[in-house]
Amino acid sequence: MTHPDNGEIERFTDHYFNRTKQVIGRFGDSRVTYAIFMRRPVVFAPRLALEWLEELGRSRNTSVELDLRYAEGKWVGAGEPMMYITGSFFHLVDLETIFLQKLGPACVAAYNAWTMCADLPKTAFLAMDARHCAGQEMAEMMAYAASVGSARAKRKVGAVGFIGNATHATAHFFGRDQGLGTMPHALVGYAQSTLRAAEMYHETFPGESMTVLVDYFAREISDSLEVCRRFPELAAKGMLSLRVDTTGGRYIEGLDPASSYAVLERFSPESIRGYRSEEERGAALPRRHRRVGGGDLPFARRARSRGLRQGADRGFVRLQPGQVPGHGRSQGADRCCRLGLVPAVELDRDLRHRRHRRVRRREAGQDRPRVFTPRPPQRQRPAAIDFCRLARGHPRAGAKRRTSSPLATA
Repeated sequence: MTHPDNGEIERFTDHYFNRTKQVIGRFGDSRVTYAIFMRRPVVFAPRLALEWLEELGRSRNTSVELDLRYAEGKWVGAGEPMMYITGSFFHLVDLETIFLQKLGPACVAAYNAWTMCADLPKTAFLAMDARHCAGQEMAEMMAYAASVGSARAKRKVGAVGFIGNATHATAHFFGRDQGLGTMPHALVGYAQSTLRAAEMYHETFPGESMTVLVDYFAREISDSLEVCRRFPELAAKGMLSLRVDTTGGRYIEGLDPASSYAVLERFSPESIRGYRSEEERGAALPRRHRRVGGGDLPFARRARSRGLRQGADRGFVRLQPGQVPGHGRSQGADRCCRLGLVPAVELDRDLRHRRHRRVRRREAGQDRPRVFTPRPPQRQRPAAIDFCRLARGHPRAGAKRRTSSPLATA
């Protein structure tokens, strides 16, 4: 990654660095040291940035001293200096913009790759980032970052990690000569059948492992079984894989939102909790359990504070599976909304796993507490005025006032 070269630096760097360089050229150079850090935790991935910096040093006939505080693939905390760069201020000042462009995104992407591989250590990943990148330079940066994060996950937790990527140009980051991949949606559409596409691919590349894309006709289950019955030998040897790339606009064959969430709640309840709204979570529950709960949560807190044994919380508050403490009917509508009452299944699971106070962010699924703030008080509307009644109570000027007092009638 040598772009931009020395002659193009002025066009791609921030202009105030160009102005600063002119000032230094007029009043004299100085030897300076840059401390490079990031404002968030990252995984150190500096190779591409350092290679570009060394190439620029040779072009400008100058040298820099590098003091790397971490090795490649190490975790770096927010605000911690990851390296020190010492050299001529005149030759370094206009390189800051581009150097950080090559360093920052790679470190963040390496961190994301590491956490993904560590969370799914038995899963083999294929980097298909090239189509989502803004040009070849970013594609090279993201492939390199994925390899760094994957290597860290392999060292730390023994994860499978990334086994390759989709393009030949960046396959060397994963120890390969070529990219990986079998068939896109276009091939299945061309063949007019998922099974026929698999047969055409197998005839063109005999003896190779095959991954079949099975979601083109929205028959993921049926087409998968049909392909496996057609190639039993490949399936028995472990050379046949299935790829599902169903879009967010629909659900897999035979499922809808409610049944999909019900399957996840049954087999992998923690996998989706932070990625759906309360309305979506409630769709997977019986109607009698939606938007209920919250009334007796203090009892659960007391159970936790008393140090009861594992599994005793639910018994303490006398919960049965599928039930919830406090049906919420006595709560006012504004109080129910303000408390953000949760579905019964979710609360029951939290009580069993002793996570009474843990809630997740609704949109991003991050482990940040969700703070419920009360609604601002609504402005009360003025009461309607009965002008006829007002007129009867206030007679016109000069008119004789009527009264219904017994004393007056006497």
